[in-house]
Amino acid sequence: MYLLFPLASSILYVIAALFLKQAAAKGINIWRTAFVCNAATSILFLVLWPLGGEPIQGHLLWQPLVVALFFVLAQLLSFLAFKIGDVSVAIPVMGSKVVLVALFTTLLGVGSIPASLWIAAVLSAVGIAFLNQKGQPRHEHVLRTVWLALAAAASYAIFDVLVMSWAPQWGVGRFLPLVMIMSALLSITFLPFSEKQQSDENRRSHRPLYFGAFFIALQALILVSALGIYGEATAINVIYSTRGLWSILAVWFFGHWFANTERTQGGTVFRARLIGAVCLSAALVLVFL
Repeated sequence: MYLLFPLASSILYVIAALFLKQAAAKGINIWRTAFVCNAATSILFLVLWPLGGEPIQGHLLWQPLVVALFFVLAQLLSFLAFKIGDVSVAIPVMGSKVVLVALFTTLLGVGSIPASLWIAAVLSAVGIAFLNQKGQPRHEHVLRTVWLALAAAASYAIFDVLVMSWAPQWGVGRFLPLVMIMSALLSITFLPFSEKQQSDENRRSHRPLYFGAFFIALQALILVSALGIYGEATAINVIYSTRGLWSILAVWFFGHWFANTERTQGGTVFRARLIGAVCLSAALVLVFL
């Protein structure tokens, strides 16, 4: 039953990505997007505060600050990938985060890299190759989107590893809310780079941004809560990685509701991307067998 939580989070993330892609198409830049999303996330994560934790120690505040820096960096990279590229490419590639978490944990911990991880890496490379299928000439930024999504996945992976290392000594009810509050405060520095939009038309263009921010925050809260309550990190992350598959299906069947034009690239491109998403999902599952 607890696996319904990461499943819900994976679907909500895709919905959020479609809204944020629509916001970007309406002229909302990534600086404003990051600020609004981080503000919404910091507010929602305050519901974890009653879970309690250790008293806040000033000399350790650098830990949530470092984690917040990687979180904000990951968000900027992912939003940029959504802006310049296709959701159906970016999200499956970002699913490689779980493989990167395993890799970073191994490199920073004890033990060698198992054979299954190398096989997973090969499957990931094959999947990315299929995702790098270009449709019309205007989609020549596919490879750039892949690299941005990989960088975002790496930043999120470091975020996960640091949270696993430092959160226990703080308590979930203290560390994660502090991380999100610091992320929101860091995001205030983005406002000077965000152009002012005052007209009624531009105000309406913010609606998909606010919806996207809400769903981004909600999926994060559900996912983290499931990890905190049930502790089954392996199974939860595998289920969450299915967001790559949902992104392909969502763009194909519902993308037009969000003025998303990715479907116009044709069935051949989308079949290739579906194969790529399946390869990436298989790689993620293989890591945890």
